[in-house]
Amino acid sequence: MAYAHITGKSETKKTVTKSRTARTVPDADDNPPVRKRRKLAKWQIILIIVLCAVALGLVAAKIFLSKRNSSTSVVQTYRVRQETNENIIEISGNILAAQSQTLRVAGAGTVTKVNVKEGDFVKKGQVLLELDAVEQNYELSNLDYQIAQTKINGSKKELELQQQKRTVLQKKLEDRKVVASFDGYLAQFSVLTGDYLEAKDVVGTLIDRSYMKASVEVVETDVSKLKVNQPVRFTFPAYSKEVTGYVVSYPTVGSITSRGATVVETELRIDNPPEEILPQFSFTGVIQITEPETVLVIERQAISSKSGKSYAEVVQRDGTTKEVQVTVENYGTKYVKILSGLSAGDVVQNSASTQSGWAASSGGNAGSGGNGGNSSFGGMTVRMGR
Repeated sequence: MAYAHITGKSETKKTVTKSRTARTVPDADDNPPVRKRRKLAKWQIILIIVLCAVALGLVAAKIFLSKRNSSTSVVQTYRVRQETNENIIEISGNILAAQSQTLRVAGAGTVTKVNVKEGDFVKKGQVLLELDAVEQNYELSNLDYQIAQTKINGSKKELELQQQKRTVLQKKLEDRKVVASFDGYLAQFSVLTGDYLEAKDVVGTLIDRSYMKASVEVVETDVSKLKVNQPVRFTFPAYSKEVTGYVVSYPTVGSITSRGATVVETELRIDNPPEEILPQFSFTGVIQITEPETVLVIERQAISSKSGKSYAEVVQRDGTTKEVQVTVENYGTKYVKILSGLSAGDVVQNSASTQSGWAASSGGNAGSGGNGGNSSFGGMTVRMGR
């Protein structure tokens, strides 16, 4: 067997692969700046959503409350109260005795006689004490002798002069005594027989307590309210009871105080004052211009208005309510004065809106008046009762 030997060239197929460097694109999550921006944007979106939700909630709540308020009334109760209005002028000062005499001796000398003691009641003209008057008695007696001689053989002119001199000597003799000028009490008296006194020495004080008086300043804006005999109520710190008096007089011209205020000095009087009240005691008080007025008042919101008429929803003892017609008028900015329909202590219920009652329908305010307490309006004192 013949074999054919075939010799072939072996081909080696070469695959040439070009080597390329692959570029790797980094992942966004691995980049810190980008990651930070994405988180920030995410929280901004969440915050906007939350704010929108809150805003929607508030709007819904407002709408809900508005609807509920429009359909549901708030029940409030008010009580009828009693006030006393007093048109007065307030005053203060110190009380004085009706009359007062400072007891002084006219000349120097020794006390020879004391007829009274401190606290005694004395009469007008009564001799309280006497000084030695030997010299004065001698001069008067000597002059009387001369007058007698002149009447026999003297001239008419000489007699007239002697009689004038006698009047002078009599006055000097009278000055050796201390005499009461009016009926009254010796509030102070301190002198004994044998005491030596100088001219003008004070030995005591005599007062007339048949009435007591005071002078008070009334400002010019209140003078037009004054009238003689207007009642005055005095309050003394040293005396527990109120004392009554009255206006005696006031001048037609004012005076200016050291503060620059124009006032009128008004004289007041207390007849038969209590013994406990002494001269110079301090006081406060009021001049009563008109009689006190008692009124019934209630808050404006308690009264409702229908068809031009006023009504109140009165709470009964069993808790039920009864609508009654009332008559009221303006009384300040917060209250109305009740003329009819209600009594002091009545409880009134108002379930309407505070702007839908008499306060809103009546419009405006009138004058000054109740404000829930004690107040003063140009001399008008308002006392709120319960």
